[in-house]
Amino acid sequence: MTIHDVSDPSSPEQVSHLNWCPPFPGGTHTALPLPDRSLVVVADEATTVNCANGVPRIWLMDVRAPANPVPISTFPVPSEADFCRKGGKFGPHNLHENRPASFQSSDLIFATFLNAGLRVYDIRNAYQPAEVGHYVPPAPQRLVDTRPNAPRVVQSGDLFVDREGLIYLTDPNAGMHILEFKGT
Repeated sequence: MTIHDVSDPSSPEQVSHLNWCPPFPGGTHTALPLPDRSLVVVADEATTVNCANGVPRIWLMDVRAPANPVPISTFPVPSEADFCRKGGKFGPHNLHENRPASFQSSDLIFATFLNAGLRVYDIRNAYQPAEVGHYVPPAPQRLVDTRPNAPRVVQSGDLFVDREGLIYLTDPNAGMHILEFKGT
């Protein structure tokens, strides 16, 4: 993860850089700044099948001192099933990014967890994020994935939450699921 000063867009400057891989698995995929709380949520993408390199995490970083970002917690890892043995990739992929004209929150974080579907986390206590909801879509009826021996499992990848609470959840094989978020 890097923090840059872009006050002069023609000459951005790196303020800090933090790399926790290794020893932790994954590759940083999405960073979600929460400037009103001086926090950044960072999702490390699962890059191997069947947890071959371990299970990546979603990190919560304190960035009050931008030159020295500090990890203060990780989000709970889904545990209601043995997702490492389910097949495909298990771990974070993407975060809803609080884009303009979308659902906006610095307390609720929506994340995809590949074969473990959609996860919703409450981070009001930044030191103890809690899962407050989830949805795991059914296995796709057919595969678009043409790799040999690809498992027929959900791989929830991207998501968007609109202002009304509709969640658009995509999967390369299963297409799109549209869910409604009614709050915690």
